[in-house]
Amino acid sequence: MTWQNWSLRVGFNHREGMTLHTVRYRDGDRDRSIAHRMSFAEMVVPYRDSSPDHYRRTAFDIGEWGLGFMTTSLELGCDCLGEIRYLDAVLHDSAGEPYTITNAICLHEEDNAVLWKHVDHDIGAEVRRMRRLTLSFHVTVANYEYLVYWRLYQDGNIECEVRATGIMVTTPLPPGAPSPNGTIVDERTYAPFHQHFLVARLDMDIDGPDNTVVMSESYAEPIGPDNPHGLSLVTRNTALRSEAEARQDVNFGTQRAWKVVNPNVVTGIGAHPAYKLVPTGAIPPMFDPGSPVLQRAGVIAHTLWVTPNRPDERWPAGEFVNQSVRDTGLTQWTAADRPIENTDVVLWYVFGIHHITRPEDWPVMPADVVSFWLKPFGFFDRNPALDVVGTPPDACHTSATSAHH
Repeated sequence: MTWQNWSLRVGFNHREGMTLHTVRYRDGDRDRSIAHRMSFAEMVVPYRDSSPDHYRRTAFDIGEWGLGFMTTSLELGCDCLGEIRYLDAVLHDSAGEPYTITNAICLHEEDNAVLWKHVDHDIGAEVRRMRRLTLSFHVTVANYEYLVYWRLYQDGNIECEVRATGIMVTTPLPPGAPSPNGTIVDERTYAPFHQHFLVARLDMDIDGPDNTVVMSESYAEPIGPDNPHGLSLVTRNTALRSEAEARQDVNFGTQRAWKVVNPNVVTGIGAHPAYKLVPTGAIPPMFDPGSPVLQRAGVIAHTLWVTPNRPDERWPAGEFVNQSVRDTGLTQWTAADRPIENTDVVLWYVFGIHHITRPEDWPVMPADVVSFWLKPFGFFDRNPALDVVGTPPDACHTSATSAHH
């Protein structure tokens, strides 16, 4: 598939649903590699209510159910608007017979307001409209719907967005009884608090397979002779050299983010090309270390894990999570503390929704939106969206335009 300067392959399987492969951006006369493969490798939804109704309710929606198996046809509703290309998916049923999910994936282009703009006193305004390509699929997991959108932007950004909607799990309550682990949403009815942890598996290839992951943080320097006004803000970049160092948590206080850098390539302005993972949707696990959920899904204990790419290491909580007691995934692999510097790295990024339930989420929940971004950082020498063509004045409705005509 190609769109604007982007090119990639789209795949689909029973467990992960849609997968994106060989993601590249055309920079001048070069097709430059950004990612080898991106997908969701696990989703863990623990219900934070120890009552008899809910203590066993921790769904592994990818490992136990399969996002592909639960993908619904987009011919069943108004899910995409505009210029659309649909892709069908072919899976197998429980007898091994093939069947088709018609319109499993939707590809469409959207207008997204202003891409860049500047108003000059003499020359007037230069404005470019932003367009983005959206690749989406929708899954129905029993009561919940998850709507997955990967978006490619003209400025080299990649956004991954997930929307949760559908019907919340609820429980009847005796008259006057408390509901400390949930919110009353109807008469004698409460919806338990829960969390949706999504694990994105990001096999990045920034200008080639060998990359290093760098933790980037911002700090205010103390007031002193060189910094009399306390204005100095500096960044500290720490290369993550081993799997143990790469067990990372979100830190809002330092605006922590992670850059996937190619140390073997130098750009025109002397930088190493990189893409930055901006963790806008990360949530803390909030589990006691001894809790059974954390034993089964150790992946949710940290926001980021980095491993050397291995074809047999695909499922972060283990290949078979049904009724598991301990995970056989990331916590086991990373115990070896393998080196991850300047090699073919895989990032496992944990994000999601901390769902403190509301009456407004009942009886059908309006979409709760969570996302993260991959943004070029020194990958290009300047704004790669300078080539976007201006909108003809006729398309802009202003009095000045009317007067001009």
